[in-house]
Amino acid sequence: MPTSDLSATRSPFALVTGATQGIGRAIALRLAADGARVAVGGPAPGPDMDAVVRAANAVAAPADVSDRAQVHTMVEQLRHTVGDLDVLVCNAAYMTMGGFLDHDEDDWWRIVDTNLSGTFHLVQAVLPGMRRLGRGRIVVISSEWGVTGWPHASAYAASKSGLIALVKSLGRELAPENILVNAVAPGVIDTPQLAVDAADAGLSLDETHRRYAAGIPLGRIGRPEEIASAVAHLTDFSHGSLTGQTLQINGGSTRCRA
Repeated sequence: MPTSDLSATRSPFALVTGATQGIGRAIALRLAADGARVAVGGPAPGPDMDAVVRAANAVAAPADVSDRAQVHTMVEQLRHTVGDLDVLVCNAAYMTMGGFLDHDEDDWWRIVDTNLSGTFHLVQAVLPGMRRLGRGRIVVISSEWGVTGWPHASAYAASKSGLIALVKSLGRELAPENILVNAVAPGVIDTPQLAVDAADAGLSLDETHRRYAAGIPLGRIGRPEEIASAVAHLTDFSHGSLTGQTLQINGGSTRCRA
């Protein structure tokens, strides 16, 4: 029996990075609820990771995604303890905000190395296993700001825009192998990240929520569970033709313009 047929009889094994809070946590819990075996990624072991591991009946997968050696070691350990990964969700991210001329160079590279290079490391690490299985689903969490840009978030927006281009390229390259690659570009979502936005603007968190909501046609900011629902769709192996695409989930604030 071909490897791809064998893989169809098993529950998919999914790695979700940045899964200890916010969007990543919601994705890990949703995929587990849908029947996947889940590995919970984060920079280091700790109470937040332990809580998601328990809630999702998952395994821990600590690694700094900006460190290539850590990523490859983590994926290899998962392979030996659970098996090859069917699903990769690249959600780990780092962001600071500030004026462009004041942006520290080391901080610039930390953002790029986490958001963009981290995804490069992860995809390279999991791809051999997906090829052994004869199938795969990769979802990269970009951002609305990767589509539109945003003042005081130049490094973050640039890294997230790079992810969209990477997804387009990988979508073309890997589709013949039944490995589908897509992105989700969330708009403003109710996560701890909003505290960074509030601090940069000199506003309270409540006022930041209110101002963002006022600029969204739907009239509210998004919920992590809404992003998790989109990821669940993109990682469902019963769907087999969507690849190289970016789903923009933002309540209408950005209407598919490039």
